[in-house]
Amino acid sequence: MREEFVVGDPGFTSTMRKWARDPKVLVSAAIVGTGLAWLAFGYFGVHLLFIDDRVDEAPPVFAEGALQSTAPTMVAPATTPPVLATTTPVHATAPAPADITPIESTAASTTTTTAATTSVQASPTPPSTQPAVATEFHGAFESRNHPTSGNALVLGNGTGQRFLRFESFETDNGPDLNVYLVNSAAGGVDDFVDLGNLKGNVGDQNYEIPPDVDLTIYDTVLIWCVRFSSPFGEATLVPA
Repeated sequence: MREEFVVGDPGFTSTMRKWARDPKVLVSAAIVGTGLAWLAFGYFGVHLLFIDDRVDEAPPVFAEGALQSTAPTMVAPATTPPVLATTTPVHATAPAPADITPIESTAASTTTTTAATTSVQASPTPPSTQPAVATEFHGAFESRNHPTSGNALVLGNGTGQRFLRFESFETDNGPDLNVYLVNSAAGGVDDFVDLGNLKGNVGDQNYEIPPDVDLTIYDTVLIWCVRFSSPFGEATLVPA
């Protein structure tokens, strides 16, 4: 006959105390508790729902572009410095007039050469200017499986370098969140470009876009939870 216990019954209390003193029961309970804690915090990341990762990045800094205007610099032609004529020491007997180099002629030649050199100057070079940064695409975030808001901007300076910038951005926190550029025409998340981990679930942030990405094809910004294949929010990009 199987013995049954009821909560509050002295037999039940005695049995529970006996189990509590059993080392095997304690070890098993510790293993089960550790496993549940790992599932809750390590895998599901439930604690992240109550913690915000805030960022506040300044607008992106572009590298010097190839479209910077530079004017050629004029270099003055090399000139041969004037050679001063040497005179022969005067002897008791004066040399013939043809052997004497007139000093006045040499001085005049030197003055003429110096004036010609001075007249050739390098023209001033206009200062180089950085290409202007402009918004090429933009879109507003919409919620998918989690509340998401803010704006997505694609900034470029005409050199091919572009940045995806989030402004006034906010979504729920979670594990394994990445920023995708998705080809909406393909349907789902089968064709995408991964821009990396989400830097923070709240605040302004920048992500550089590879130069070969066609934003008329990869036209949707998606905050994607890789671990659970779940979309948090998205923004459709349209030309500015």
